[in-house]
Amino acid sequence: MFKRVLVANRGEIAKRIISTLNKMGIQSIAVYSQADKDFSYLKEAHQAICIGPARSLESYVCEDAVLEAARQSDAEAVHPGFGFLSENASFAKRCALQKLTFIGPHPKLISMMGDKNQARITMHNMAVPILPGSLIINNFEEAISIAKNIGYPVLLKAKAGGGGKGMRLVTDQENMKDAFLSAQAESLSSFKDDSLYMEKFLEDARHIEFQVLGDNFGTIICLGNRECSIQRNNQKLIEEAPANINEEQNQFIQTSIKNALQKLKYTNAGTMEFLLAKSGELYFMEMNTRLQVEHPVTEFIYGLDIIEWQIRIAANQKLDLNKINLKPHGHAIECRINAEDPKNYFTPKSGEINNLTWPKLSSEIRLDTHIEKGSYISPFYDSMLAKLIVYGKTRQEAVKLMQNALKNTLINGPATTVEFHKQILANKQFITGNYDCSFIRKNLNSLLEY
Repeated sequence: MFKRVLVANRGEIAKRIISTLNKMGIQSIAVYSQADKDFSYLKEAHQAICIGPARSLESYVCEDAVLEAARQSDAEAVHPGFGFLSENASFAKRCALQKLTFIGPHPKLISMMGDKNQARITMHNMAVPILPGSLIINNFEEAISIAKNIGYPVLLKAKAGGGGKGMRLVTDQENMKDAFLSAQAESLSSFKDDSLYMEKFLEDARHIEFQVLGDNFGTIICLGNRECSIQRNNQKLIEEAPANINEEQNQFIQTSIKNALQKLKYTNAGTMEFLLAKSGELYFMEMNTRLQVEHPVTEFIYGLDIIEWQIRIAANQKLDLNKINLKPHGHAIECRINAEDPKNYFTPKSGEINNLTWPKLSSEIRLDTHIEKGSYISPFYDSMLAKLIVYGKTRQEAVKLMQNALKNTLINGPATTVEFHKQILANKQFITGNYDCSFIRKNLNSLLEY
């Protein structure tokens, strides 16, 4: 097992990883930018190293700075969390050259799945069902021709995409040119790659994902699924586990996933993302070769620490099926609490947290956060402040727990999404579980009535 692991991230996920490392008796090395120097979680690490100015390009995304911190601290491994360098194949390769273990899959697999179009082709060749779509599209005229064959509506997607960037819904030919050029520009700005491909857009579909773990000895396990359909502009707001889907289809997809990933010799954690059509068919969209923001809901219903298993796998330990329960129990819900103003087009906000109250934590209520009273929320990073997660024996019980947890949450400072989440949890459609990816768009006006 490793003696020292560097945590190449910030905020709630850095704190979360440090906590697991401390529990395992492994010394943790935190890194931070000048903007984050006052966060108290840095004191929970064995060592904390400043890696640069506030801008992430000069700190958290700067490979040289992170690798130098690892060298200075004699770290043996690096855990990238999510975002920043977590799906950067170049960084993973450089870790290997520096004799650092990258806690994640092989760089080749990061590259393969990071190319969203290549990922679709790979999964199709391995008998995992994918949506009708295209290869890389050269120009908007070609896009118009392809869309005619697929049938509108279609979705333009960035080859190197993620987080909903470089993605545009096109409902008819008249809008294709503007959508294509806009998606191309955003993709180039976000990923330094303007390559686009196209998929058939499924109306009123649901977003279902499957959590996987793979070790270095050929074992692949699937830790069930998650419902991720409460989204705004393709950004998830609320996640649940397990999803309410047909069990036969669930088992078929899990078997397909395991077969494909065994052939690819996939290792460490990953998430396979699917769209569920109204017809009941599941179609592969993409794979995230990292830890997901919403991993706590899976941890709740399976009773395990996914980050601990990431570390054990990276240390060349086998997935111990005697210690991992492969049958889910109960139901978990997660709300992502962001520093955003829903009534002002969800504009990100910054500023000081003047007052802060959380619900009483228990075996049924979990809080993942790095903020406290007096914390300053910087404009330089993602707006997520916290993740509130609840567990109930049934979905109905979990919904009630989350409703109460949100009532007992108060954040005085920058505008947040707490009240917006309360509205979602009070919505009859959400309460019954009868919703899809169009939920926010169709209910936005009523959800803003607070």
